[in-house]
Amino acid sequence: MQFPESWLREFCHPPLSTQQLADALTMAGLEVEETKTAAPPFSKVVIGEIKACEQHPNADRLRVCQVDVGAGLSAEQGASVNPLLNIVCGAPNARVGIRIPVALVGAELPPGEDGKPFQIKLGKLRGVESQGMLCSAKELKISEAAEGLYELASDAPIGTSIRDYLKLDDTLFTLKLTPNLGHNLSVYGIAREVSAITGAPLLTPEIKPIAATLQDKLAVKISAPDLCGRFSGRIVRSVNTKAKTPQWMVDRLAACGQRSVTALVDISNYVMFEYGRPSHIFDLDKIHGSLDVRWAKQGETLKLLNGNTVTLDEKVGIIADDQAVESLAGIMGGDSTAVSDDTQNIYIEAAFWWPEAVAGRSRRFNFSTDAGHRFERGVDPMLTVAHIEHITLLVQEICGGQAAVLDDQQPNMPQPREVKLRVSRACKVIGMPVTAQQCLDVFAKLGLPGALAGDVITVKPPVYRFDITIEEDLIEEVVRIIGFNSLPETAPIAPVEPKARSERSKGRFALRRSLASLGYLETINFSFVEQRWERDLAGNADPIKLLNPIASQLSVMRSTLLGSLLAILKHNQDRKASRVRMFELGRVFARDATVKTAIEETNQQVQGIAQPMRIAALAWGGAVQRQWSSKDTAADFYDAKGDVEALLAPAKPEFKAFEHPAMHPGRCAQVLLNGQAIGVVGELHPRWKQAYEIAGASPVMFELDVSAVMARELPSSSAISKFPAVERDLAVVVKEGVSHTALMQAIHAAKTNGLLQDAMLFDVFRAKEASAAMALDEKSLAIRLTLQGEEATLTDEQIESAVAAVLASLQSAVGARLRA
Repeated sequence: MQFPESWLREFCHPPLSTQQLADALTMAGLEVEETKTAAPPFSKVVIGEIKACEQHPNADRLRVCQVDVGAGLSAEQGASVNPLLNIVCGAPNARVGIRIPVALVGAELPPGEDGKPFQIKLGKLRGVESQGMLCSAKELKISEAAEGLYELASDAPIGTSIRDYLKLDDTLFTLKLTPNLGHNLSVYGIAREVSAITGAPLLTPEIKPIAATLQDKLAVKISAPDLCGRFSGRIVRSVNTKAKTPQWMVDRLAACGQRSVTALVDISNYVMFEYGRPSHIFDLDKIHGSLDVRWAKQGETLKLLNGNTVTLDEKVGIIADDQAVESLAGIMGGDSTAVSDDTQNIYIEAAFWWPEAVAGRSRRFNFSTDAGHRFERGVDPMLTVAHIEHITLLVQEICGGQAAVLDDQQPNMPQPREVKLRVSRACKVIGMPVTAQQCLDVFAKLGLPGALAGDVITVKPPVYRFDITIEEDLIEEVVRIIGFNSLPETAPIAPVEPKARSERSKGRFALRRSLASLGYLETINFSFVEQRWERDLAGNADPIKLLNPIASQLSVMRSTLLGSLLAILKHNQDRKASRVRMFELGRVFARDATVKTAIEETNQQVQGIAQPMRIAALAWGGAVQRQWSSKDTAADFYDAKGDVEALLAPAKPEFKAFEHPAMHPGRCAQVLLNGQAIGVVGELHPRWKQAYEIAGASPVMFELDVSAVMARELPSSSAISKFPAVERDLAVVVKEGVSHTALMQAIHAAKTNGLLQDAMLFDVFRAKEASAAMALDEKSLAIRLTLQGEEATLTDEQIESAVAAVLASLQSAVGARLRA
């Protein structure tokens, strides 16, 4: 919110400098983000009047103007004979009689695009001497308007410095207000806070009722009291909508960052900035019949003042007449009833819209308004009539007109509610002793009437304080008015006991380093994701939904990390990346009825919601960086499987064929460690590759439970045998469906009396045609056994016995037979 300091001091004028005032506001919770003067520095620019204007003799687009800047200043410029300055100007609106800013010779204007100040010198333009420069608002950096010379009021005093006349040395405050401070979204609201902070008196101007000369009323029906708690309106006839907005109002609106539009629009905006009351002015003659304040019907449409046409539903509040929707309640008016130069009769509306009925509605249509910004935070419902009186007065002063009687309906006004504050509780939360009288004094300054009973103060906040609902809100008011700088600086005294991690557990940093060493880059993503990711990639039909998502598509909590990785892959592919390897270590969220209570140490568990840590990675593109010594081969299932083995080393995981919603049904495996499933690895399902528009080869990915990955066995020492090892090769025939895991389990299950040290599969053979030795549904596996004794060199009998035991185990477990 932006406003000029001079306007604020008209309501409350504390004995503080500009910087002290800014500091006081910031320390009271109203952060002053920026202070700056209304215009950058410039000098020797005064008010002048064009007395004569003739065509330049040597240029079609230039005029030679005779400008009166006052006798004294003319003499200083060397115009002793002629009291008028001769200035050449090319502005299209240069004409006799207008008063404009004149930069005298020697003036220094604000820097241009080159960043250097612009010096005005005596010179000639096309052979005609020019004794200064006539200025636009853009050249003085007052505004961005560059339509021509900056025309001032006809009574602007000639010779006066433009900085003094326009108050360009006034300081503009820009405040960054939190959402709970809706009552401060006006100059008067800020002044009310300044009065409470500094003790300076607050000047509240008296708003007197307008004497009505007409008895007209527009029939208004409030069909939705849960939308509109109060609706006030008045007819004003015979207004001049072509009237010019007074310069003082234009300047104040500009200081608030609002450009002037028309007189009626400017009046409405002015009162909004002054008192925080958004209002709307309808063209009365364009309203068909009566008005109805209600919720919209599904499929109704409205063309707004900004030119957009929106489709409405039952969750959007509207004002409608007998034929169509005319306005979005509390947000923006409609185009069909907008005032124009032809408007003669108007209807002024000021209402109280319930904040929850307005909140989020404009964002649904991808725009925001000052009115919606205020109404969704809460606007004072008690002053609709007073503010209509104020608007009516300004309309009559600027546009004329006859005012009718004022209509006011109050179907559902907010009721004051009591909030209790325990003084002892306030002391504990604030961290320093405060007395009950200090609290009562604070509440009195803020206009919060309170009554003390024992240790409890009962406060009944005014209805415009929508931010005060619980005890902590009152405690916040106490501490910010007393002053945060009054809090004692107490060093923490709690003992700090560092916790040593068990040697049986890896740290998360070690996991990150392990994957980084394998060529993966870490990503960090939101924990809330698109609902379709959960449905497609996790098979989760009942994800945990967010009550208030930051974006409509990010509406559920993730139960898998794979969706985020695919989104990043797509993002990189769209930017022509040729190889992507990334991982994420984060928390996922899933429903689990076995989770009953919170974990005391971390306080991270919520009843019924499991929140385990997962680590997931994705690889797409070349298996290795492109180089001259090898061909480009895409990363496949075995690359991802090898990375899983490297991450879990020295533990040896098992891989079992598996089906996962996100992965290819024939290229997916469940990862098991010590017989427990800890994750999955595989290639993206072709269906999702097409649906998510993934180009090139299918990415491979894995997702593992972090607790299982972090666990590790402590190393133990063992003696190295000093006797030679023996290797024996076997070729066995098994059915096609026998897996490597089943084969190794059968080999290591053989009773070899500890002689078998290692087994390795080094060849696979499949016959092209069936024969007596091997059928088409069989395969030949070549296995190398490593045998070694601990006490002596192995004899032939021991070796043959161990090999026979392995063959017997293979035959019984997987139906293997020696290849003939």
